[in-house]
Amino acid sequence: MKHASSAPETPVPDQENPQFASWKRPPGKSLGEWLTSRVARRATRSYDWNALGWQAEVDPKYRRAQTRYIGTGAAGVSVDQNSIPAEHFTFSTMVLPAGCEGPSHVHHDVEEAFFILKGHNIRLFLEYQGETWETVLDERDVISIPPGIYRGLHNEGQEEALMCVMLGANRPDLPDYPSDHPIAIAKRQRIAAATAV
Repeated sequence: MKHASSAPETPVPDQENPQFASWKRPPGKSLGEWLTSRVARRATRSYDWNALGWQAEVDPKYRRAQTRYIGTGAAGVSVDQNSIPAEHFTFSTMVLPAGCEGPSHVHHDVEEAFFILKGHNIRLFLEYQGETWETVLDERDVISIPPGIYRGLHNEGQEEALMCVMLGANRPDLPDYPSDHPIAIAKRQRIAAATAV
């Protein structure tokens, strides 16, 4: 007996003319060869302490390392040939040394999710239009933060933490920081220096 479904049938994506070029199977490649190019293994990644290195120059407490898997994220790295092309989101991991802080920032264009793979006592501090809220995440906890909400974090644990970061666009805009924050001041100085050249 066949059951009737009220849900519309989801179309299978067209591999001949996919919506995005990065979804097209290269000519002459087997399924395995093609999908192998869409696997990002830890063994082929490295910690990028320079992606946010300019923040650590402002204060060593902002030192963190990004490892990119899908897309480049919003750390300011525009190209990474070693990452899987992104069309709808980015996925990376972030190393958070004990005592480090991810400065308060806001993404106006995307939601951002933090998933704690390893670590305890990761304090998140959030602010929207003067209202504040804090929570502590531990291993295997996740939070999804909508656009427009300032978010920052502090590893209050005794050990290095590792978290997954997902952003809801293939090329998210760079974040903004509170105007009086040392990172915002440094960002303005970097922009002024770059445009003066």
